[in-house]
Amino acid sequence: MSKGLWFIPLMCVIAGVGLSFGTIAIDKAFDYELVPESISGGPDSALEILGTVAASMVSLAALVLTITMVVVQLAMGQFSPRIVQRILQDKPSQFAVGVFVGTFAHAMLTLREVQTDGGGTVPGLAVVVAFVLVVVSIIVLVWYVNHIGRKLRVSALIELVGSDVRSLLDAHYPNVSMRREFERPTICAPHSGVVVEINHRALVQIAEASHCVLTLRPMLGEFVPADSPLFEVAGSPERLDEKAVVRCIVLGMERTLDQDMAYGLRMLVDIAERSLSDSPFLDPTTAVQSIDRLHDCLRQLASRSFPDGRYRDDQGVVRLVTRVMSWDDYVHLAFDEIRMAGAGSPQIARRMRAALEDLLTVAPPERRAPLQQQLELLRSGSQAAISEASDRKRSLRGDARGMG
Repeated sequence: MSKGLWFIPLMCVIAGVGLSFGTIAIDKAFDYELVPESISGGPDSALEILGTVAASMVSLAALVLTITMVVVQLAMGQFSPRIVQRILQDKPSQFAVGVFVGTFAHAMLTLREVQTDGGGTVPGLAVVVAFVLVVVSIIVLVWYVNHIGRKLRVSALIELVGSDVRSLLDAHYPNVSMRREFERPTICAPHSGVVVEINHRALVQIAEASHCVLTLRPMLGEFVPADSPLFEVAGSPERLDEKAVVRCIVLGMERTLDQDMAYGLRMLVDIAERSLSDSPFLDPTTAVQSIDRLHDCLRQLASRSFPDGRYRDDQGVVRLVTRVMSWDDYVHLAFDEIRMAGAGSPQIARRMRAALEDLLTVAPPERRAPLQQQLELLRSGSQAAISEASDRKRSLRGDARGMG
């Protein structure tokens, strides 16, 4: 019964009715003098305020229901029609509707206690409670908009289903397997997630205090299943605080730009690929704009030194080892997929060629090989995708604007 959309709002309406009766009873017990009129306002003001509150709460409840239905439609169209049930069971959405309709019920019942005849009476405590509920409703509205925006993320919807499946798995398939044996002392991930942040300094300090070396198995931005190896330990693991080590790694639902620069390049590539998804001529200008930013980022990166993934203590002893991306990795990330998706577009080919030729002028000699390889692959891909000789010839000329 509690899985329906209506259950929590109904409970909130009952709570609003009870709150209204309770506060009115207290007002009557104090002969409507508990709260001074300077705070609650006179009868006419109270009527106007409570009427406005009631009308506003109906509008907010309708807004939340409308947003929920829009989210359902988007999820059905973009992800799966079978995910609708889980979205309708979203407790925060039900709670937001409940707060608004509960406030409406309280305001409506308080309205009938306001008397304008014979000097007038105002249930001051009930009116003040209505003021408080309005403030709470505004906070809930802002919180709900933030919540529903996060709820629409692909990672959130995947996690929504994945966490339920994991709960059922734990319930119906008890874990009776024996502890895995590893070649060297290993710290496993307490739960699944993407590595979104690494506290390198704290890990070095922990490893130094324990006289050992930590090797982080997954890369920054890599997904880690629950109970899979997170760290390998070399040295003396007896003194190592494993819980402190795990706390230095933040596992989230999706990659972020807090430390993961490659994720920024990944997003730019995704934008370009989506603009070319149906045809290299669908929206090449958007792809060119993405290449502009990729070109700029790689140009700044071309001559800079790369970390080796080894972090040392104050005495220069290596205490933490992590996997890092190389210059070749960044070049392939930035250009491979766009080159393949847009090989048939002269605009994409010309803009990419201009970017690669410019990068060759600033990259050190030891970093030019992957750029030369991209130029050769771009040339052969364009020749295979473009049938007319004149068009192929035009696509082989670099142009920072694509096709102008």
